[in-house]
Parts: sequence; C-alpha cells; structure tokens
Amino acid sequence: MPDVRWYILRSDLRTPSLRLSTELAMVRRALLRGRPGFFAVTILLLKVIFLVFSAKAQGSLSPSNATSGGVHREGYCSMYGICAQRSDGKLLNCASGSLSTKPDDLLSSKIQSLCPTITGNVCCSAAQFETLRDQVQQAVPLLVGCPACLRNFLNLFCELSCSPNQSLFINVTSTKQINNTMAVNGIDYFITNTYGEKFYNSCKDVKFGSMNTRVMDFIGASAQNFGDFLAFLGRQAALNTPGSPYKIDFQTNAPLSSGMKPINSTVYSCGDSLLGCSCGDCSSSSTCSDSAPLALLEKDSCKVAMGSARVKCVDFSLAFLYITAISALLLWGFLFRKRERGPVSEPEPFCKDNGDNELLSGCKQQNSNRPMHMSKRFLFLKVLQPAIVQDFMARIFRKYGAFVSRKPTLVLSLSLAVPILLCIGLIRFRVETKPEKLWVGHGSKAAEEKRFFDYHLAPFYRIEQLVLATVPVSKNAMAPRIVTDQNMKLLFEIQKKVDTLHANYSGSMVSLEDICLKPLADDCATQSVLQYFKMNQKRYDDYGGVQHAEYCFEHFSSEETCRSAFQAPLDPGTVLGGFSGSNYSDASAFIITYPVNNEAGDTGNQNGKAVAWERAFIRLVKEELVPLVEPQNLTLSFSSESSIQDELERESSADVVTILVSIYFSTTEAFLVPAALILSILTSGLTFLDQVSYLVMFAYISFAVGDSPHWPSFLVTSKVLLGLSGVFVVILSVLGSIGFYSAIGVKSTLIIMEVGVDNMCILVHAVKRQTTDISLEGKISNALVEVGPSITLASLSEVLAFAVGSFIPMPAVRIFSMFAALAVFLNFILQVTAFVALIIFDIWRTNDNRIDCFPCVKLAPSVGSERAILQRKPEFLVRYMEDFHAPMLAIPGVKIMVIAAFTAATFMSIALCTRLQPGLDQKIVLPRDSYLQGYFDDLAHYLRVGPPLYFVVKDFNYSLESNQTNKICSISQCDSNSLLNEITKASLIPESSFIAKPAASWLDDFLVWLSPEAFGCCRKFVNGSYCPPNDQFPCCQPNEGPCGIGGACKDCTTCFHQSDLYEGRPSTAQFKEKLPWFLKASPSANCAKGGSGTYSSSIDLTGFDSGMIQASSFRTYHKPLSGQMDYVNAMKAARDFSSRVSDSLKIQIFPYSVYYIFFEQYLNIWKTAWTLIAIGLGAVFIICLVITCSLWTSAMILLVLAMIVLDMMGVMAILKIQLNAISVVNLVMSIGIAVEFCVHITHAFLVSSGDRGSRAKAALCTMGASVFSGITLTKLVGVIVLSFAKSKVFVVYYFQMYLALVLIGFLHGLVFLPVLLSICGPPSRLVAEEKPEDQPTVSAENN
Repeated sequence: MPDVRWYILRSDLRTPSLRLSTELAMVRRALLRGRPGFFAVTILLLKVIFLVFSAKAQGSLSPSNATSGGVHREGYCSMYGICAQRSDGKLLNCASGSLSTKPDDLLSSKIQSLCPTITGNVCCSAAQFETLRDQVQQAVPLLVGCPACLRNFLNLFCELSCSPNQSLFINVTSTKQINNTMAVNGIDYFITNTYGEKFYNSCKDVKFGSMNTRVMDFIGASAQNFGDFLAFLGRQAALNTPGSPYKIDFQTNAPLSSGMKPINSTVYSCGDSLLGCSCGDCSSSSTCSDSAPLALLEKDSCKVAMGSARVKCVDFSLAFLYITAISALLLWGFLFRKRERGPVSEPEPFCKDNGDNELLSGCKQQNSNRPMHMSKRFLFLKVLQPAIVQDFMARIFRKYGAFVSRKPTLVLSLSLAVPILLCIGLIRFRVETKPEKLWVGHGSKAAEEKRFFDYHLAPFYRIEQLVLATVPVSKNAMAPRIVTDQNMKLLFEIQKKVDTLHANYSGSMVSLEDICLKPLADDCATQSVLQYFKMNQKRYDDYGGVQHAEYCFEHFSSEETCRSAFQAPLDPGTVLGGFSGSNYSDASAFIITYPVNNEAGDTGNQNGKAVAWERAFIRLVKEELVPLVEPQNLTLSFSSESSIQDELERESSADVVTILVSIYFSTTEAFLVPAALILSILTSGLTFLDQVSYLVMFAYISFAVGDSPHWPSFLVTSKVLLGLSGVFVVILSVLGSIGFYSAIGVKSTLIIMEVGVDNMCILVHAVKRQTTDISLEGKISNALVEVGPSITLASLSEVLAFAVGSFIPMPAVRIFSMFAALAVFLNFILQVTAFVALIIFDIWRTNDNRIDCFPCVKLAPSVGSERAILQRKPEFLVRYMEDFHAPMLAIPGVKIMVIAAFTAATFMSIALCTRLQPGLDQKIVLPRDSYLQGYFDDLAHYLRVGPPLYFVVKDFNYSLESNQTNKICSISQCDSNSLLNEITKASLIPESSFIAKPAASWLDDFLVWLSPEAFGCCRKFVNGSYCPPNDQFPCCQPNEGPCGIGGACKDCTTCFHQSDLYEGRPSTAQFKEKLPWFLKASPSANCAKGGSGTYSSSIDLTGFDSGMIQASSFRTYHKPLSGQMDYVNAMKAARDFSSRVSDSLKIQIFPYSVYYIFFEQYLNIWKTAWTLIAIGLGAVFIICLVITCSLWTSAMILLVLAMIVLDMMGVMAILKIQLNAISVVNLVMSIGIAVEFCVHITHAFLVSSGDRGSRAKAALCTMGASVFSGITLTKLVGVIVLSFAKSKVFVVYYFQMYLALVLIGFLHGLVFLPVLLSICGPPSRLVAEEKPEDQPTVSAENN
C-alpha cells in the first residue's frame, strides 16, 4: 500500500493562503465592518504594499526562510486550505494567519467523529477534512488494535490540521511561490518532551501482524526514541517519492518572544484503563504485570565453586569418586605385596581329560611337563566341571565335529542351500528413502502433526534458491555492497534466463510459470529484490533505479510502488544478506528464492514437473549463470528442493567403490542410509587406491588364517582360497538376511552391518593348535569343543543385542536391528557348518601338498616334510604373548597402573558424555565436491531469517459464548494470557524461546478488518453484498481519475456500527458471515488487512458453518538457527511453550515447522541411545549367564562392555561426533563386536588351572594371539578401507568410530580384562578330584 506517513501527513496539512492574500482579506473585513479607525486601516494598507514589494523581490519560486509573520495566539491559524500542488502532484497548504472558522453542523460532526478533541472553530475546510479522513484510514487498520496509540496518532495530525489554536504551536518557516500562490515549504511543530515521549511509548510495541513485526518499523523506521520517530514522520519527500510535501521540524522549545508554546494536549498511555492496548501491543499494560512469558528459560547447570574456578557438579563428583577408588586400589596393592612375601603356594597340578568333560588342548599342553601331586593314598587331579549348558554344547560340538569331518561335502551343500534360497527374495529388494519413514516411528507426534498440517492447511512449498554475493578484496576486508546499479542489472539478466528456462516432463515443456507458487494473482511469489520493480526491468529506470530499491527497504509495507508483482509486501530481510541491524543498503548478497507448489505425496504430477524443472535449473546455473557472474567478481551458490537427494545419489555412485550408499537429505537437514560393505566388492570401476586397499584386506585375511610364510612351503600353507571362501560366507549371510526380509516386504535401510571373518580366524587358529599326531576328526572335534562355546556366546550375544533393538520405534534403527540380527545368526551358522567344511577341504589340500588357489597342482613330498617341521614352531604372536605381554601384565605395579588408567578413562568418558551434542551436520553427509557445500556456507553467513514456525489451533470454537476468540487474539480487549499475547512476549526473549517475531494473526486482522473504526475495510453495498475499499475495483476504475470519489462505491457503508458488536467482538452469526468476506478481500492502500493471499492457507473452512474451525495457523519465525543444537532446542522450546499455553487456555495447540519431522528423533535421542545400550548389555549379560551359569563371569563381561561403550562415547565427544541414529547404531554394534574381545579370553580363563595370575597368563597365551590376529587385526584392516571413502560421513561415523572401537576393544580385551581377571576373576572350572592310587593315569586312560 502507499506510504502511510505520506498520506497521513498529506491529509493533515491544510491549504495555506499567501500572506498577501491574508492581509488583503483583513483590510476587506475591516472596511466591511465599517468600524475601523483610519490609523488601523492605514497600517494595514502599508503592510499590503510592503508585502507586494517583498513578493516581487523574492522571485516566483524561491523559498523564504522567514516565518509567516502571522499572529501566534489563540483562535488563529498558521495554514488554511489547499491552494497549490507540487510538480509531482502532491498537494500543498496555503500559508495563512487568518482566524479559525466555525464549521457547519455536518462538518463539525464529521470532525468530532475523527478528532474528538477539536470543538468549536477549526482551521480546516470541508474538502481538506475529507482528504484527511480518506488518507488516515490507511493508518487506522495498522493501529486500531491498540486504541491508545491510534488515538494519539490521530490527535497529532488532527491538531496539525484542524486545531483552532494552530498558530500557537505551528510556525511556517519556509514558503515558495507556485502559480502566483505562496505555499508552505516548511513548518515548525512545537511539542513538549513529555508529549513526544508518551506518544512514542504508546506505539513502540504495537504489532504489525501480517508482517510478523512492529508497526514502528513502518511508521517510524524502527525508531528507538521519540526524537527519531518524529524526525522520520516530518522529513520532506523528494519529487516523485512518497512522503510529506514539506518539511516538518518537531521542536520542543518555542521562542519566548513569539507568543507560541508547545502543544501539550492529552496523550493516552497504552496501559490506559479505557483505551488500553493488549499485552502483545503494550508490555507496560496493567493487565500484563502479573503475566510472565511462558517461554522456557534456560537453566544454569549445577556447578561447584573452587576458588575462582567453577566446576560442573558431574565433573566434581566423578573426580571425587576416582580419587576414592584409586586410594582403595593403592591400599590393595600395598597389602597384596605384603602378602606376596609370605609362604610360596603349592605347585599347580595338571589337567585331566576324562572323555566326558572336555578340556582345552592348551590346558593339556600347559601342564604336560608338571609333576603330579600325590598323597600317600590318593592322586589329586584337576577335572573340568563345566556348567550344564557348556557341557551340553561341548558334547554337541564334539559329535558334530566328528560328523562334519566324515561328510564335509554334505554339510557344505546343505548349509549353502538355505542362504542361497533366501537370496531369491532379492528380486523384491527395495530401499526405503523417505526420511519420514526412516527416522520417524509409527505414531510419531511430528509425523501426525505434519499430516494434520498438510491435510487441513497446505504442504510447505518447495524451495529453489540462488545466493549472489560480492567477494572481499582481502581475507579480513568487508565484502563490498551488493546493491549497485551494475549488480541490479546483472540480476535482471539472471532472472531473464530463469524465466525462459523450460524442462521436458513426459513430453511437455515445463517452465517456472507452470509450477511456481501464486498466492494472490497470476504472478509467481518469487522472493527477490527485483520485486520492488515488479520483476520488470523497464520499471527499473522509471522508478529511480537503486535509489528506489533503497527507499523500499524502509517502506516495503506501506508504499504501493514497493509492493511485489504478486501484490504482497516484501521484507528486505528475506532477499538481502550480509547486513547488520537494519542497514539493508550495506548488504553484500542477494538471496533469490523461488517458492514452488508442493503436493503431500511424492507421486503427484505437480511434483514430477517440479523435479524435472529443478534439474534443468541446476544445469542452467552450472553451465550459464556461474560463468556469467564470476567475471564480475561475484559468487553464486544455488540449490533446489531435489538438489540434496540428487547430490547424495551422485555420491553414492562415486563411493560405491567403498560402500554402496543410498542417502536421502530433505530441506534443512541430512539423513544417512549407508549400505552393506560387501556389495561394493561386487562392483566394478575401482580406483587404483581402492584396489590396493581391498587387496591389502584380502591379503591379510589370507595371511591371518595361514602359516608363517616360508618359501616354498608357503605355496601350500597359505590360506588365500580359504580366506576368500570366508569372505564369500559373509557375503552370503548378509544377502540371505536381505533376501528374507525383502521377500516378506520389508524395505531395507541398508545400514552397514559389521559381519566379519573374525570367528573364522578363531576356528582356523584352534585347528592349527591341535597336535599333529591326532586324526583329522580329532582335530576338528577338539577345535570346536575349544572355541565353539565362546564363538556361540559371542554370536548369540550379538544376535540378541541386535534383535532387541527391533523393538525401538525409530524405523531406521529397528529395521537395521532386524537385518543385522538375522545376518549375524546366518553368519554364525555358516561359520560352524560351511566354513568348517571348507577348513576340512583345505586340510586335505594341505596334506596332499597341493598349491593354494591351484589345488590341481601338487608339489614334491619334501615340501610337505618341511611344512611339518615349520608347523611345530610357535607363531610370533604366540611367542609375544608368552614371553612379553603376559609377564608384563603380571607385574603388580603394572596392574595398578592399568586399573588406574582404565578407570580414569571411564570416568573421563562419563564426564565427556554430557558434552555430546545431538544432530547430524548436513555438510558431513554431502559430497566434499558438492556445490551444496558452498550453498550451506553462504546460508550460514548471509541468511538473517530463521525457519517459519506455525502455531496450529485445532477445533477453534468461534462462538461468542465460548470466549475462545479472546483466548487467542492479541488486540485490545483480548485476554492478557492469550496465545498470541504469549507468542509476542516470548519473542522478546528469543535467546530462550527461539521465537523471533510476533505471530501473523488472521484472527487479529479479521477483528480489525470488521471493526467500524477501520472504516475503509469491511464495507457493504446497499443490497448487503461486499463492497471493496475505494482503491479497488469496481470502486476504482483504471485510468478514470482519483479513486473513491463518487462512482460505484459512493453509497457503501461500514459493515457494522460499534453498537452492533458485543464488546468489540462479532456474534457467532456475524463471525460466520464475514470471515469468508475477509479471506476473499485483497489488501490494498485503503485497507491493508485483507486476508486474500496472506491467510488463504491459514484456515480450514471445512465444516466452518458448524461453529468450529477445525484447523488454523498463526505464523511466526524462529530466530536464525546456526547449528544442529539450535534446531533441536528450538523445537523443544516450541513444544514446551505450546504445551504450557494449551494447558493454560484449555485449547489444543501444537507448533509446526517443516524441519520438525527430521529433528524429532533428537528430542529423545539420549533416551533411545541409553535404551538400546541397556538392552544390548542386558541381552549379552543374559546370554553369558545362561551359557556360563556364572553370575560372577557375566558381571565381569558386563562391566568391561559397559566401559568400552562409555569410552566410545567419550571418544565421540573428543572427536565432536554428534549423537544421531548412525552413531547410536554404531554404539549398539560396538556391544556385539566388543563381546568378541572379551568372551574368548574369559572362557579360556575359566577352563585354565592354577591361581588367578597363572590362569590369566594361560588365557593370554592360549587365546591372546587369536584375538589379536583373528579379531583385532582383521577388523582393523576392514576399518582402514573406510578411510578411503570420498564422503566425509563414512570417514567420521564409520572409519573413526570403528577404529576407536577396535582399539578400545583390543585394549580392554587384552590388557584390562586379563588384569581384572588376575585380581578378582571367577574361580576355575577345574576342581581337584581324589582318585585311588591304583587308578590309571591320564596318559593311560587316553591311550
């Protein structure tokens, strides 16, 4: 609409008379009265002659700096009438020192209706008042919600226009001659400081609802005090520029000799009991004094003062506990060393294999050279007494080992048949890519709210965006301003290319015009600085170029020429970037946004057209627009709604050499769904670096399961073929899992599943440890008995840990858990069936001296004898464990250091856990070379607007009896704790509420629109139909002169009189009748409160006639959000705020923003993480308890696993890895993987003989090498492959986290756990058994 300030001033300024005309009139009146003295008449005539000569001397157009010379006393005017106009058509008042005149009764009543403080004589004519009334109606809708501000505003200009004592506070300081008429060119308006301060205070907080800001931003240029406010109101407008036609200087001190005095009329406070404003418009209102904002305030965390430092309570408590624990440990160490000096314990007896209770072959080897301890009548032997479950498993594994040794081909065929059949389901393989179905569980609050919003109101539009920015001349220099003539013309050229862009969709050509959002008319709602020129380059020069744009930065809401092509005001903060405060002219970036229509479903035809155009748009920018702007020393970043998905799909193709990925990323946030590693092995197109990394991995696997390399026997002893067979088993297990779930219709999330070959290495090493003098059947049976229970325990722990995760509501985690549990289970089954059969085949090949990978080639027998000699030599890792690692950990001082260090790490990790931040940085997920990297950088740097926030009210009962209207609205007479008042108060504390602005309220604007005081808005014809404002059709016909003067709408009247309403509120019937009128009314200069376009999608009128509005929304904005935690905290604050207001008002209210559905997971991510971790740990504990039947053993494994998980979270905090679904899944996997580092050592400890120290050493000697080479190094090599990924997300969330897991698991399993077992490990399963002296010896029994 046109500039309110100008129209108000224009209407308030009366037409002045020339001083010459004034004096002549005085002479004429004196002569007509017949009573003037000769002296008086003479004086008047001399004054006339003097004025005539003075006028000739001044020139026809030169301004005068002298005062009017009029009489400054009561009853006199300084200006009167309209007698001239400027060259641009702006009307000018006549300078006049005449007496005020008495209006007729009709004019008097009209003046009283608008200016009740003015009675009796006036200084304005009827025509002048009508102009005043017609023009102030533009300000009334803006201020009517706060009656005190409106009354003060009207009084200011009523006094200026019509006060009978005008000459007392108005002094004409400058005039100029136009067409032989002296017109006013400048005045002084004298007011008191108190008047100005009270006037400003009454208006400074009044909201401008539809623009989510304050009215002061428009009528006072965001003035911070009354001086700036009045100075802005009084500035003189240049030609063809909206504003006052002459300068008004507001002065506070009148010259003593002039007889003038400042106006000091009544100024109403916004907290006035009769004209009081709402809490949202007046924070000092008495009704608001007891109402505190409901926004959630930040609470300071608990801290302990230690001198000048303040330490978190958590950190202080952990430090205290650690010091206490270490003190106890040192005391134990002292007592232990004192006891160690006592008598030496008896030598350890050796072990016995009785055939029924299975012994570890390592235990036999350990005690084979020790003498038997005998009494006089009895021989004391150590007999293994395993738990019932372990004994049962040992018997099963021994029998199974014998069976598979005899029939390996049958076992291999049957075991492979099952997963191969499951793979048939891969023909139905589908990947779930919709983020709401990946990260939002069934019954999710955010999902339900999104569906409600999309169905009842409208889906949020798609966004295509450009950011054109200047480049600083140096690193530390400020960027040049972007608002220049050259850059504006360049932007027009860019826009022309975008407008002419066409994309092919199903044989038809699609342009931006076909898909763009058009809220008001036929023009796209493009958000661009070019809208100040109606997106038309021809108007650029007509409107004044850059100067017009800069003017519109301050008058975008009020000036008609600044309104956009789609007939809505355009906030410069949404189209400019890189400015501070309100200094829009200093902006260093243009932000161009193309809103595009969206459909709720992905299958809609409209969305298909949009996607086709978006991809053509991206090609256009890359190929034409970027080369166009770069020579101008500008940068251009860009994005479309489908850009993120397209970029991540491109990255998935690039990273398929490392990990096949399917990633979906939506609007403001990333969502990762990486696929199984094993599928990438089957792809082609590997880079040289990738080929090397995979060759290294396969080479190590082959080396790990083979013997020490020694030519030429290595050709036979290597296990390359067996290692590749193991990899194939892993592939088959994963594919079988995917095939099964695909067959039953479960879409895959393709999260990486860590299904490794470590158990295969354990099996191979167990077979290799068997002596060469026993049969193949004995080797396989003994190996399965030795490691079968621990492998089963580790695998079942992983399966159960993953399986219980399937009860978590988050789909990505739940589906991953289902897939992973089945894959691990299938892998375990194939390891103990197919892979054992493959081991047997490999032994046959080795025994027959056949070359690895080429079994058809057979070597000479001499190689076989050399191989037999080499096999009797212990491996390097075994020697390391026996000679260095185990003895080192047996030193008491080392034990204390180990316990102290690992305990310290755990306590530090607990403290660091509190610093973990939820979220997933979108830049990490995107390809490193993606154009979106620069786009997100520019958004963070330039964008000054936060995400839109809607407060949605469900089932609003608009009946007068319900009083819900007053519980929601925020204008005068609304409840002080109403929804909109609370939003306004919350916007005053954005640091904690995250709400930046008052809400745009259709309800407030509707109540103002139908108010009789807004006489230019709700109007009706004589027949009762809707009558638009005077500046709209049919009241205003194009090219037919001034609008609203006569014509079709001359008989229109306001919809209601004040007496028709009930305390300012419409009845139920009035509300029902007039709301559709309001939603169809277009905003214009005469009434800015029309709801068409602005609120078209804010109300669902379905079932409206029943007295209930099912859904309505009130739009505001979050403050600019800079990081993941800001998004999470903003959502949490909005939900807390809505919950409190809903409970207070007994109305259903919920907040909605487009990003909420993606960030809801982070509100409960800690709960989800701890739940999953607790379930995983609990599952492992139960499995251990069932298999070992030892609470002691299970508790120790649980303790070590908990320490590993806590250390993992501590490493995440140090590396600044955020807590999200990916990292939670990794933490869950870490439990299952960490089990393997613990159970093998613990099981070996249980079945070893001797005291705790010697048993811990025996466990390390027996299983330490296997755990290190078969678990640690195999996982380490596999993890290193992830470091070559091109996407940073794989490096951060997989390489870094898995590397940390492998290292932490290794240290806990091979360093901390043996020390812990040596100190407080469970008792051995080997117990002393008395045998008669004549009972056969162990050797005799076995032989």
